[in-house]
Amino acid sequence: MVAGRRRKNVAPARRLDRARRTVFRVGMPDAPADPPLPPSIERTLARFRGLGREEKMQALVAYARKLEPLPERLAALDRAAFNVPECQTRVDLFPERRPDGTLHFYADVNARQSPTIAAVLAITFQAVNDQPPAVTLALPPDYVRQLMEGVGLHTREVGLNAMVQRLKRHAADAAAAA
Repeated sequence: MVAGRRRKNVAPARRLDRARRTVFRVGMPDAPADPPLPPSIERTLARFRGLGREEKMQALVAYARKLEPLPERLAALDRAAFNVPECQTRVDLFPERRPDGTLHFYADVNARQSPTIAAVLAITFQAVNDQPPAVTLALPPDYVRQLMEGVGLHTREVGLNAMVQRLKRHAADAAAAA
């Protein structure tokens, strides 16, 4: 930068105050940009931030095997309302609202054909299942990018983001119905 000239601030930089787990805009002291993440989501993202590429790939394979099977009562439903058409692979997401107001999500996806999708769903469900809808709604807009950073599967991000948006839509519907 040339002395006396200032760079235009097109998009304010962000920094993370780890003690409070709040994102602040630089130049705007103590002005939160985003609400703090629920602990279950923060733990999930922190776990993946600490892994290298090979470790992430191994973790994805392991998580793909952990995706909960779809219960028979949901398998018989008409899939049209539960399908995520933006995904290259067929994915159906089923929300279940529990009597205590929490949500539990299930997915129908061929884990052998699409282990990455199954893994992301298993990881996400671990963070949001059996939680109030607000936890699902708190998934950050860049959740998939944070989770998959360094893995090199950018072609899957559109579908993965669409799945997260569908989960958030189901959570918003559940919150509105409460």
